[in-house]
Amino acid sequence: MSIDDYPYVSEWVSLGKGSLVVHTGKVDIGQRISTAVAQIAHEELTLPLDRIEVAPVRTGAAPDEGITSGSNSIEQSGFAIRKAAATLRTSLLEHVAERYGGTMDDWSLEDGALVRQGSNRPIPILDLLGEIDLTALRVDPEAKALPRKEKSPSPAMRGIGEMVTGKYVFVHDLERPGMLHARVVRPPHARARLKAIPQSARDSLVGTDIKLVEDGSFLAVAGPVEWQVVKAAARLFAACDWEVEGDGLPDGDVFAQLNAGTATERLLVVDGLPLREQIPPPLDDTSYDARFERPYLMHAALGPSAAMACWSDGRLDIDSHSQGIYPLRDSIADSLGLAPERVVIAHRPGSGCYGHNGADDAAFEAALVAMALPGRPILLKWSREDEHGWEPFAPAMAVELKARLSDDHRISALSAEAFSDTHRGRPRHGPNRAGAARLLANRFRTGDIPAPVAAPNMNRHGGMHRNLDPIYTIDEKRLVKNLVTGMPHRTSALRCLGATSNVFALESMMDELAEASGLDPITFRRAHLADPRAIAVLERLEALLQDRPAAQGRGIAYAQYKNTMTRVGIGVDIDVSDLGQVLLKHAVIVADAGRVIDSDGLQAQLEGGFIQGASWALCEAVTWDRDGITSRDWDSYPVIRFDNIPEIEVVILDGGDADAVGAGEASPGPAIAAIANALYAATGLRMRRLPFTADAVLRHATAL
Repeated sequence: MSIDDYPYVSEWVSLGKGSLVVHTGKVDIGQRISTAVAQIAHEELTLPLDRIEVAPVRTGAAPDEGITSGSNSIEQSGFAIRKAAATLRTSLLEHVAERYGGTMDDWSLEDGALVRQGSNRPIPILDLLGEIDLTALRVDPEAKALPRKEKSPSPAMRGIGEMVTGKYVFVHDLERPGMLHARVVRPPHARARLKAIPQSARDSLVGTDIKLVEDGSFLAVAGPVEWQVVKAAARLFAACDWEVEGDGLPDGDVFAQLNAGTATERLLVVDGLPLREQIPPPLDDTSYDARFERPYLMHAALGPSAAMACWSDGRLDIDSHSQGIYPLRDSIADSLGLAPERVVIAHRPGSGCYGHNGADDAAFEAALVAMALPGRPILLKWSREDEHGWEPFAPAMAVELKARLSDDHRISALSAEAFSDTHRGRPRHGPNRAGAARLLANRFRTGDIPAPVAAPNMNRHGGMHRNLDPIYTIDEKRLVKNLVTGMPHRTSALRCLGATSNVFALESMMDELAEASGLDPITFRRAHLADPRAIAVLERLEALLQDRPAAQGRGIAYAQYKNTMTRVGIGVDIDVSDLGQVLLKHAVIVADAGRVIDSDGLQAQLEGGFIQGASWALCEAVTWDRDGITSRDWDSYPVIRFDNIPEIEVVILDGGDADAVGAGEASPGPAIAAIANALYAATGLRMRRLPFTADAVLRHATAL
């Protein structure tokens, strides 16, 4: 828990100028966490929302809560702030009773003020905060939350007004006196290095405002006029002599490499936890045997990565849209031989990506240019080609399933094996300078930072084995994760990690086995569930679908993210055109996220997750050849367009006072599976490799 590392109330809430200031180490990347934590403080202290500020997230000032990922913000930061606010409420009641008389029960809290029974004189809690030493007040992890009142509308998203009017300042928009723009001059691909810069190219920069920064194969140019910098970078790239390692990028069949024989390490997974124990032999006498595959995927953030950095007076200041400013600070400090306190990173919103895109790398590259040109703020931006060609991809992944059905139509045994490269490429502390090794520029600079070595993620439901353990009751389970290294591309975390592939596979299997059993998909799933809240989600989904006429094909899926977070059931209606295009007509999402803090934010997360999952299902795949990444723009890397966004109905079940759980990554996996199941219902095609493009649908139909 975050309060283990930050046990004092002052580290979570403090007194500002006429306001309560809430502190969080989780950054807002569009998931409305700043709105949610303000709402939590409001619920526990009844203070009006316009009297609650959320402090900027900055190293050295905000709590170090690691990386904003894994749908953990509410369970970690939200939990800590609720407990801190509840502890403060109790302390305020004790203080006011001692100072003004009566017992704690004689006082009530309303609209941010304490009122004693029989008195009409409210005492604002902001007036009392200065009388309590919050730095000495420890957070009580058992502090009771205030009972929920009648549900109120969600607060407006913080900053939405400025975003709509164009006044909001993203990291790309920053302007500082004396600022220089910068661009990196990159090799053709990851297996190319700089051989030489012709003297003529160097001479062309003499007498201009363009500065050249070079360190091994890391090249960058900087200057006061952005367009001149862009043109100089393009000219320098064309002039440089690049040396290619071997035959360039490997361009063979990556799925052929994803098997037990090529695995670097194989681990048994028990209750979502990887163990280095003997793996049981494969199941025999199975009635189901299938393999599911997903290609490399991009984050494909709509705004390419950017950062600002300035090296001055022995301190490196960085503005970044990184999702993990403390791990990034430590990795940059290690790379540059600086003490961590000499690197200060402030989170500045950029284009949200829900995973590890180019933000961390852009921050380090800006820092390298700033160190070479001290005293000048450096605004470094990636281009669209940079983002598509150089961000860490989600690894290609395969899932192999075998299952045995009993005579009573129950799954009596299941074998599930997941295969992929690492999903854990973020720059953070680890052996062999792992943080520095994972920064892109360090692969090209001159130095002794070792190449990164992937190790299996051993966390519960981490990496590729996230949601590999099905939520359903199955007596015998053989679950294996297979780490396959030496693959063609740098990989890291993308929203949901392995959960999308695992849920796609498992929920496709559930539909296939339901059909083999002669049962409808919801009845078959319900028979394998013991959790009444899961059953309630499915039953509500069933009722909602019964009220709607089906399209050409209807599919459903169910999942609970990490088996502990938000429960989601999805139903999708589709048509399929004569040319094989999957047309999304209508989607129903039913979710149970426990105590709902920000219902509008929760709905937005579920809808956004569905759309992203649908885009993965129907459109997205990284392409390349020996000369480099070929999916460098929106034509070669298509994402779902507005003309295929269905009507989406979201129903959130009342979780009462149950613990609030993460929802940001709960819907993409079941969205993919529901679309796959709908495609089968519409066409009879059981497709097991993403994406389901029109060409892929026609090829699959022709092959049958």
